[in-house]
Amino acid sequence: MSSSLPTTRLPAGIDVPVLGQGTWNMGEDRRRRSDEVVALKLGIDLGMTLIDTAEMYASGGAEEVTGEAIEGRREEVFLVSKVLPSNASRSGVMRACEASLKRLGTDRIDLYLLHWRGGTPLGETVAAFEALKQQGKILHWGVSNFDTDDMEELAGVASGEAVQTNQVLYNLSSRGVDFDLLPWSRQRGIPVMAYSPIGQGDLTRDSKLAPVAERHGATAAQIALAWTMRQPGVIAIPKASRPGHVRDNRAALDIELTETDIAELDRAFPPPSRKRPLEMI
Repeated sequence: MSSSLPTTRLPAGIDVPVLGQGTWNMGEDRRRRSDEVVALKLGIDLGMTLIDTAEMYASGGAEEVTGEAIEGRREEVFLVSKVLPSNASRSGVMRACEASLKRLGTDRIDLYLLHWRGGTPLGETVAAFEALKQQGKILHWGVSNFDTDDMEELAGVASGEAVQTNQVLYNLSSRGVDFDLLPWSRQRGIPVMAYSPIGQGDLTRDSKLAPVAERHGATAAQIALAWTMRQPGVIAIPKASRPGHVRDNRAALDIELTETDIAELDRAFPPPSRKRPLEMI
């Protein structure tokens, strides 16, 4: 396994790679399952040992794909999964975690996230996470799709300071979090995990990326991914279900964007000048 990937540190003191693997849309078609497993295994080989999944993805199917990919390699992987807000009560979290553990074929989840906010009080969900930690079923917990005011509210509940990450939509065409959420998180040492870091395929075809891509002998997708990972405290989790795509993602880490590149990308994809509502997909 490669150990040369750059890392960022979670508040708990654990270093994780800044480039991981997402599994959204995996597990939806059994005919693609073997290819998805092969892709995840290759990513682990290349050092992308952080794998993100969720009970929601393919109604547990993505967790099953992930479980097959990490079989026999559990100690190499930093495993992230998420609980739906409809399961965010104390008893619901417990049941959901047990079901995820079974699908994943493991006795623990390294980082367990609340997928987005629902009607359950944050204090109740956090108490459930802390109980799971005491039982050894999860090692750490975090949140997803939380805006700055949500994070501030979380900080005020019992054990809320134990949050390890906030997973949000972040890419060149969706960069509202640059205005306040990213600075807020960086100031407190809480890494942001960027999902859809190259959009939903739109950035791979965006001609505005072509000049920068040409200068680096790279694809538009690689430039978009390199941009997402350009600053400290950001973890990107692109999904790739083909070996070539996995290798392309890994190669994006070797791209060093210049100040000229960044300025050009800022002109093409302007940073926010005011607070924007948090985007979700």
